[in-house]
Amino acid sequence: MLIGAAFSVMNSSMANLNYYFGSQMLPLSVILVGAIVLGALLGVLASFAGSLRLRSENAALRREIRLASQEVKNLRAIPIKDR
Repeated sequence: MLIGAAFSVMNSSMANLNYYFGSQMLPLSVILVGAIVLGALLGVLASFAGSLRLRSENAALRREIRLASQEVKNLRAIPIKDR
C-alpha cells in the first residue's frame, strides 16, 4: 500500500484520457492503474477461454480413450480359432 500511495503521489499530474466516445481529464496514476487492471482482466479472460478449449479437448480425448479401451476389451474376448 505504501508503494501504491507513493506511486500516486509521484504521478498526480492531470492527463487527458481520450477514448472512443470522448475524453476526460484524470490523474495520471488513475489512468495507469486502470490500464493495469484492464490488462489483468483481459489476460484472465484470454486464459479462461484457452482453459475452456483445453477442457473440451480433454473431454473428447477421454471419450476416445474409453472407446478404444472398450474395443480392446471386446477384441480380447473373441475366442481364437485354430486351423
